[in-house]
Amino acid sequence: MCLAIPGKIIEEQTMRRNRLGLVQFGGTKRPVFLDLVPDAHTGDYVLVHVGFAISKVDEEEAQRTYQLLESTGQINEELELEEQEALPSMARRTKPR
Repeated sequence: MCLAIPGKIIEEQTMRRNRLGLVQFGGTKRPVFLDLVPDAHTGDYVLVHVGFAISKVDEEEAQRTYQLLESTGQINEELELEEQEALPSMARRTKPR
């Protein structure tokens, strides 16, 4: 099953007319398209589904949702799906050396 996962935008950039953000999910960072949430910016929390931020959420709701996904063991499965959608240019900077 593929769910929307909450994450925090830690960086923004524009690439070929698309707004992209580097979004942090716990200790994991993934590139995400931000075009569907024009009012979301660095420091905001968004729900991410297959590489696209689909709505803005407050920090409290994001933390509750993230904890629920962790407690049910679904967070790793969902983040692996998100990784398959990662954009190469931002993903290169997020990999540990």
